[in-house]
Amino acid sequence: MWMHNGGLGGWKYIKRRLGERLHDKWYLNVQGGTDSEWAFALFLDRLERLGSDPSSMPEKGFGPTVLRKAVLQTIEVINELTSSIPERIVQSENVDTRSLLNFAVSDGHSVICTRYVSSNTDEAASLYFSSGTQWEARSSAGKDCDYQMDRRDKGAGIVLVASEPLTFEREKWVNVPTNSILTIHGQTVMVHPINDGFSERDPYHRRSSAFAQTKGLTTNEKASARVTSPLATPATEIENQRLYPAPIIPTSAGRTRAFDPGPLHARSRTALSIMQPAPSVSISRSVSPPSPLPQRPDLVLKLPSQGNIKKKRRSLTVGEHPHPAEYADGDAQLPESPVMSLATRSDVATSQKAARILGIGAF
Repeated sequence: MWMHNGGLGGWKYIKRRLGERLHDKWYLNVQGGTDSEWAFALFLDRLERLGSDPSSMPEKGFGPTVLRKAVLQTIEVINELTSSIPERIVQSENVDTRSLLNFAVSDGHSVICTRYVSSNTDEAASLYFSSGTQWEARSSAGKDCDYQMDRRDKGAGIVLVASEPLTFEREKWVNVPTNSILTIHGQTVMVHPINDGFSERDPYHRRSSAFAQTKGLTTNEKASARVTSPLATPATEIENQRLYPAPIIPTSAGRTRAFDPGPLHARSRTALSIMQPAPSVSISRSVSPPSPLPQRPDLVLKLPSQGNIKKKRRSLTVGEHPHPAEYADGDAQLPESPVMSLATRSDVATSQKAARILGIGAF
C-alpha cells in the first residue's frame, strides 16, 4: 500500500525521464498520469533492484530495512531528475524544482513514512505519530464521541500516523522533524534523519512554511512573531516594557488637570534610546499660560502624596476653604482675603496653628 502527500518538482519536465528508469513490468503497470502513481512505480522498481520481488511478498514481509532503503532510493532518483532540468528552462519558464515527498508505504508488517522537502530553506508538510496500547472512544454526555490514545504499559501496540493530531491531547503526539524517515515495525518506532544535500544538522536552523502552504498543506512549526533590534540586548527587555505616564498640564482657569492621552502603551526602546532621556509629549492645541497664583485652592487637584508624610490632610468639598493651620511650611499659598494683609496673614496662621496643637481655645 502506497500513499503520497505533496508533489514532485518540475513534474512535466521529468515524467518521461522517470519512465525511462523503470523496467517494462512497472512502466506498463501505470494506468494514470499523476506524479504519485509514477513515484509508486519507481519505488517498486527500486525494491526489485534490491533483490525483492514486489509481486511475491515473503510470509513476514520484506522487512523494515529493505523498505526503508527502497524509499530513500526513490527520493534520491527524484532529486537527481529534478536537478538535471536545464537551467535555461528553469529560468525561462519559472520551473519550481522543489519536491514535497511525504511518502507512506506498508507491506502489512512494517510501515515506512517520510517527511521530506528538497530544499534547505523550506519546511515539509506536517507529520505526527502517536503510540500507545489502546485507542478507545471517550464518552461525553450530549456530544459526539471522540477518541483518545491510552498507554497501559511500556509497549506500543498501536501507532497512529497522521498529518495533524487527531485528538486534543497534543502532548501525546510526536512531531516528526523535516527530512526524516519514520520506521514502524512491531512495537518499535524509530525516526532517522535523511542525510543528503538538503539536510541541516544545525538545531537552530530556520525554515519557512510558505512553500508548503502554497500547495494547500500545513507544517508542524508555527512562525514566532518576534521583532528584534540589531542593537537589542537581554538587559534591555525590561526597559522595553516601561510605561510613560501622561504629563500634568496647567490651564488658564487656574486649575491643574491631568491630560489623558488614552491607554498607556509600552514604548519599544533600543539600546541607544536607553541612554537618552525620555521624549517629551507635545500637545497640538494651544494651552494658555498658568495664572501666577491659584484663585481657588479648593479646586486644585491634589496629586497623590509621595514620601514620608506624617500628617494626612482632610479632603475639602467644593466651596470650603481649608483651615490656615492645615497649611504646612512650604505648601500652597493661603487664599486671598480682602481683610488680612500679607504681613498679618502669616502671624494669624502661626497663632491659630499653635492654639490648635496645644488644645487652647480658638484665637
